[in-house]
Amino acid sequence: MTITQLKYVLAVAEYQNFTKAAEHTFVTQPTLSMQIQKLEEELDITIFDRSKKPIALTPVGQKIVSQAKLIVDEAMRMQDVVDQEKGFIGGPFKLGIIPTVMPTLLPMFLKTFAIRFPKVQLSIEELSTQELIGRIADGHLDGAIAATPLGDERLKERALYYEPFVGYIPEHHRLHQSKSIQTSDLDLEDILLLQDGHCFREGVLNLCQANKRNTKEGFQLTSGSFETLIKLTHEGLGMTLLPYLHTLDLDPARAKNLRHFTAPVPAREISLIYPSSALKMHIIEALHGVISGIIRGAIKFQEVKIISPI
Repeated sequence: MTITQLKYVLAVAEYQNFTKAAEHTFVTQPTLSMQIQKLEEELDITIFDRSKKPIALTPVGQKIVSQAKLIVDEAMRMQDVVDQEKGFIGGPFKLGIIPTVMPTLLPMFLKTFAIRFPKVQLSIEELSTQELIGRIADGHLDGAIAATPLGDERLKERALYYEPFVGYIPEHHRLHQSKSIQTSDLDLEDILLLQDGHCFREGVLNLCQANKRNTKEGFQLTSGSFETLIKLTHEGLGMTLLPYLHTLDLDPARAKNLRHFTAPVPAREISLIYPSSALKMHIIEALHGVISGIIRGAIKFQEVKIISPI
């Protein structure tokens, strides 16, 4: 039995197809099939029911796959131990970032991280929170940046920063003359929201529902981007809420429409999340150190109230 054989088993279990599994493990299909067959012969069991389409795990195969995941993770952890002992920070790292964080945070830290840790082969994807959770769970991501807490036992969360909510209130709106706003001022009836699937939308809904002002069913408009929401507010369709880092890129004319909350300021917790197996911790620590260090200079400390993203 070898680690390579176990990796092949995990690949077939995931893709339910020998050819696709071979492509993703960079071997020929005959080689992969032969190694899995050798493992089955050694254990004197059948891991996969090849008569089914797609290929399915046998009852004992399901138990083998669960154990194989643990063994492969521990083998990878051994490499982590060696790397950390040598002080080496490098190798591939697959990172996911939610859409409401990616455009503002990534330009702030990526260049600095690449310069400081040139041996880390960082690949980055923009994905929804649910996609991030799924891909971390199935081993396709090493870590992610998302709004927390998520309450998922498969994940560990380490806070990076607390990002305040900021009101964007155009001239014609009832709150425009206010120098600051309170959560009790909000009314979901005139707040433009992001589309379903964005955790920032859920945070805004949770914030507004806490005020218990939303008693009517009326006009609501949603969009996939903050830029579109801002433009729609100028058409007289309401106000919107923005994450603080997004407000830093607004031109002076638009910045005049920003209204900050009085303390405690509603905010979202942005964290680095990673598997509970805690692999590649040397790279996770490096990412956390660079990002949190940069953010400290961008967001001034405030008394905040964390709004749940779920």
